[in-house]
Amino acid sequence: MRLRRSLLYMPGSDWRKIVKAATRLDADCVCMDLEDGVAPERKAEARETVARALNELDFGRSERLVRINALDSELAAADLAAVIPARPDGIVVPKADSGERIAALDARILELERAAGVELGSTRLLAIIESATGVVNLREISQASPRLVALMFGAEDYSTDVGAIRTPQGTEVLYARSKVVAHAAASGVQAIDIVFTDFRDAQGLERQAREGMILGFAGKQLIHPSQIEVVHRVYMPDPEEIARAQRLLDAFQQQQAAGSGAFALDGRMIDMPLVKQAQRVLERAQAAAAADRQ
Repeated sequence: MRLRRSLLYMPGSDWRKIVKAATRLDADCVCMDLEDGVAPERKAEARETVARALNELDFGRSERLVRINALDSELAAADLAAVIPARPDGIVVPKADSGERIAALDARILELERAAGVELGSTRLLAIIESATGVVNLREISQASPRLVALMFGAEDYSTDVGAIRTPQGTEVLYARSKVVAHAAASGVQAIDIVFTDFRDAQGLERQAREGMILGFAGKQLIHPSQIEVVHRVYMPDPEEIARAQRLLDAFQQQQAAGSGAFALDGRMIDMPLVKQAQRVLERAQAAAAADRQ
C-alpha cells in the first residue's frame, strides 16, 4: 500500500524549495510543478531544474512526481522529454479530460523510457480531474492506462468550468469529489483530494481533510509544508480506532473458526463490509507506522 496522504506541490523553478522538500520535509509525495507554479518565461529553466533535482537529490521515502503542462499545450512534449530520462516516480497530468489522451500519453512515455534506458512501464500516472468533461469521462480516464495509480480532483478549475461559486462548505463540488472517489475505487486506484488554499487556517484544513477522508480519499494535495502534519494526523487512524478494528477482526477470526457467519459485537451485527472496513483501518495504520520508521 503506497501512502499518498500528502502530495506537496513545489514550483519547478525554485531550487531552494525543492531541496527543502527533498531533505527536510516528510511529505509522502513531492510534486515538482511545471504548470501553474511556473511563469511562462521560466518554463525551460524549470525543466532543467526539475531534471537536475531528480538526478542529484535524495528524496528519501517521498515519491518524486512532476506535474507537466496540459496535454493540449505545446509545452507538455518538452516537459516529458526533459524529465523522463531523469526517472521520476510519476507524472501528474493536469486537466485530464479523456481516456484517449491518457492512452496517447502512456504511449509517448513508453517511447521516452525506451530511448532513455528507463525501465519500461515504471513511470506512474496521476490524473487530475478539473473540468466538467473530465468528470463525465471518468470511467474511460480511470481505465485508460495500467500506469494510472491515482485520480486527483481540482476544485478551483472545475468550479470555474461549470460556473459554480466556491463556498467554505464545498457543496458545489461534492458531487464531483464523490464521483472521483467512486471511479478510483472501481478501478483499483487511489483518490487524492482537493487543495485547501488558506495555508494559515489549520482548523479549516483539518476539517476539510477529515471530510475528504470520510468520503474515501486516500490523501490530499498540499500547497505549503505547514499542512503536512495536519493531514498526516487526519489520515492516520487514532489508537481507539485501531483498537476497535483489531478487536473486530479478532472476533471475526474466532467466529470463522467456529463456522459462524454474521455475528454480534458490542450490540451491533458484524458482516463482511464492516470486516473489510476494519482491515483497511489496520492497513492504513501499518503503512503509516512503516513510513514513520523510514
